[in-house]
Amino acid sequence: MSLAVEEIFNEWTLPIWLTLSVLIAALLYVRGWFAIRKTRKEQFTDMHLMSFLSGLAILWLAIGSPMDGFADALLSAHMIEHLLLMSVVPPLLLYGMPVVPLLRGLPRVVVKRVGGPLLRRRWLRALGHGLVKPPVAWLLMNLSLLGWHVPTAYNFALEHENWHVVEHLCFLSTSLLFWWCVLRPWPAKKEEQNWGILLYLVTADAVNTMLSAFLAFCGRPVYSYYLTHGNLFQVSQLDDQVLGAVVMWVFGSTVFLVPAAMITMRLAGFHSHERRARA
Repeated sequence: MSLAVEEIFNEWTLPIWLTLSVLIAALLYVRGWFAIRKTRKEQFTDMHLMSFLSGLAILWLAIGSPMDGFADALLSAHMIEHLLLMSVVPPLLLYGMPVVPLLRGLPRVVVKRVGGPLLRRRWLRALGHGLVKPPVAWLLMNLSLLGWHVPTAYNFALEHENWHVVEHLCFLSTSLLFWWCVLRPWPAKKEEQNWGILLYLVTADAVNTMLSAFLAFCGRPVYSYYLTHGNLFQVSQLDDQVLGAVVMWVFGSTVFLVPAAMITMRLAGFHSHERRARA
């Protein structure tokens, strides 16, 4: 076990471009956050700052740290990596209400010559509005989840590093769209949440549950990559797969169902108050 861990750490190298991208995003956000705090101090709290920076840190931890090496060796570690990208990083980033701070953090000349012209393009705005419609965001996120867990695609991504990056980008981008519809960070137009958002979350949990249950109970290793690329940790591939499925099932369901329960209580309380007011 210790030799396997040592081997993974020895093979790890600092991902320069990812690290620079994360640091630049952090610096732009912090710069914009301090600028907007001058006029919206109550809206942009320390919690929003910490949430966004935590999201960036976990993003780097998931795909930039030696954890990525563990994900190549263990299916269970790979599932944890995917959960971080899809269920932890997006809500943390979006809770930080990143749109305006990132724009305010950019140099003025970049906003004027690049950001402004792009934001004024009607087709681009229409595309953005279309992608954050709940049915579209739900479909894209779940298609990404299921598509990349098809054995052929899963094995291919692990065997080709560039496609592994594409897989991570698909998970992160579609999950940002999915959670945008739940959190709708300012300055997005706030919409009154209704019972439809519960269906949105519960059906997403159902998809995650079905995939997890299949991996847990199919009774055979599904992904041949772990059978053909050695076994650093000397663990049964089937046991590793079951562990990964359980982690995905329990943690994934928690991420979907806790917000659903909170929204249910809020909606039930609202309607109860409304009925009392009518009485």
